[in-house]
Amino acid sequence: MIRSGHVDSFCRDHLPPSTQWPDLRIAESGLSYPERMNVAHDFIDHHLAEGRGKAVAVIGEGVAWTYAELAERVNRIANVLVHDLGMQPGHRVLLRSPNNPMMVAIYFAIIKAGGIAVATMPLLRAKEIAYPLNKAKISLAVCDHRMMEDMSAAAALAPGLKKIITFGGGELEGLMQQDDYAQFVAADTAQDDVCLIAFTSGTTGEPKGTMHFHRDLLAICDTFGARTLRATPDDRFIGSPPLAFTFGLGGLVLFPFRIGASAVLIEKAGPVDLLHAIHQYGATVCFTAPTAYRAMLAEVGRIGKGKLRICVSAGETLPKATLLAWQEKTGIALLDGLGATEMLHIFIASPAGSNKPGATGQVVPGYEAKIIDESGQDAPDGTPGKLAMRGPTGCRYLADERQTKYVVNGWNISGDTYIRDADGFFWYQARSDDMIVSAGYNIAGPEVEASLLTHPAIAECGVVGAPDPERGMIVKAYVVLRSGVVPDANLTKALQDHVKADIAPYKYPREIAYVEALPKTRTGKLQRFELRRMAAEHDSSVTY
Repeated sequence: MIRSGHVDSFCRDHLPPSTQWPDLRIAESGLSYPERMNVAHDFIDHHLAEGRGKAVAVIGEGVAWTYAELAERVNRIANVLVHDLGMQPGHRVLLRSPNNPMMVAIYFAIIKAGGIAVATMPLLRAKEIAYPLNKAKISLAVCDHRMMEDMSAAAALAPGLKKIITFGGGELEGLMQQDDYAQFVAADTAQDDVCLIAFTSGTTGEPKGTMHFHRDLLAICDTFGARTLRATPDDRFIGSPPLAFTFGLGGLVLFPFRIGASAVLIEKAGPVDLLHAIHQYGATVCFTAPTAYRAMLAEVGRIGKGKLRICVSAGETLPKATLLAWQEKTGIALLDGLGATEMLHIFIASPAGSNKPGATGQVVPGYEAKIIDESGQDAPDGTPGKLAMRGPTGCRYLADERQTKYVVNGWNISGDTYIRDADGFFWYQARSDDMIVSAGYNIAGPEVEASLLTHPAIAECGVVGAPDPERGMIVKAYVVLRSGVVPDANLTKALQDHVKADIAPYKYPREIAYVEALPKTRTGKLQRFELRRMAAEHDSSVTY
């Protein structure tokens, strides 16, 4: 490893042993980066040095900042972080905000000052926010003033959090105004210093912190961005995924900033809102989930596609019917993609005009992928098996024993079952674990079970994904009630509201089936595979 630029060595100290890392094939991917680098320069300051400071960098509600204007805000925030709040290189900073230009400025200010950005999704509740605070030993949080209720509640569960500063209401903005804060020299960080920790739900429901280096943020741009997406500086990027998702961070910020294009960030990004924003801002590249494209079909047929020319679909399986319907209505072939938080972004994709409808696609140039059987041996084409991949990015969990399950013999092993055909196209079959992918959101079934079990009416429960034509999958709960409790629609609503109040609302069970008993093994272990079979066959249990 290269000499770190971090004063606080927490991240390096809590990386997995190098023997457990995936085989990071950087040179083999045709990439090369300097030993000393800070990606805030590559994504923002570089454009000023090249004379492109007047180009529009980021657009939001009533806001359009050039790269020069964004750079000054980044510098001012970085000065506040260091001089007013005591942040040092290597410190982790929690960032909580909906998608907007100020969030982007804060994100890059943290990185420019040598910190590690830890963003959280806006919909998370207090205990879900507290988990990364405690796991990553975070002492400083920057929060949109409108989201302080859950942030304050999380602080009560995280004794290590010492300071919360808000923005949008004037607190951070006031500190930024000092005359000598317009310039900031980027921290002298190494290419393999951690600059981002993205938390993702695991199959047990306990989130995993995925640690990514400065060079990783460039690598996804220089592989998928440059070799598959092929956007131009004249493009305007827009989409729905939160920036706390690496799908959103890459698609809405990193890819446009790498080439000097523009990012359009909207806080309200439902399908209809997204389509109208595409028209309003003249967006040309869109990143969202198949569910949103399906929902936009009727409206796009009425008002048109605007200036859209590239549409990327990821986050869940893209049904063939959606792909064909979108192309028929707009003339644009959806670019399907498979990524993982562990890999940072997309590593299998379908470049426009070169895919087989129904297949996810082929390996993004710079990555490798194969199918392995239960013994870890390569599976022949046409045979279902676990998907394994490697390339310039890969899994490095924050102090987590699950590292050895995700990385085996230098390969990253995803929770997906795929088939590769003789032409090198990958075809999705199923999840290999208890993760439910619904409308682009990853939802861990056991986490929903744990929430339901805190309700006094429930004796036992099991949660799985059930097929749904609109969302791909929905969360379905099979519930055994306590003696004397009568199932009805009112109870179902009460249980759903209970989950919404306890964990992120999008995780609530959209269907609840009341059963006399759950399928179990002889040792008493819940057979979720049997529940999945029941859900797929639309069982006849009492459902409200």
